[in-house]
Amino acid sequence: MTYRTLAAATFAALLALPVAAQAQSGAIVGGMSDDQRPRFREYATTHRRPSYRYNEDVRVGAVLPSSGVEYYEVPAEYGVRDYRYTIVNDRTVLVDPRTHRVIQVIE
Repeated sequence: MTYRTLAAATFAALLALPVAAQAQSGAIVGGMSDDQRPRFREYATTHRRPSYRYNEDVRVGAVLPSSGVEYYEVPAEYGVRDYRYTIVNDRTVLVDPRTHRVIQVIE
């Protein structure tokens, strides 16, 4: 029985390695890949959207207010579905429009 438990734990750890590596790279499931971010940031900058002033730290997981923030469509070429982008404190962020939660800061 101990051998089976050890084997199962080892297998689970091996499966978790790619997920841990992806989390360390800054990529988010459903978010924008590392190689797309500079191009998308340039896209957002050229459209000169107004920046929302937010008194809290702009970070993944922050919840933006339900009013006063403008959300914009992400072009299909970036492969991001279900999220919108906005500019907060002069930083481009991806946001879940249902919860107003920041899911990725585009640096």
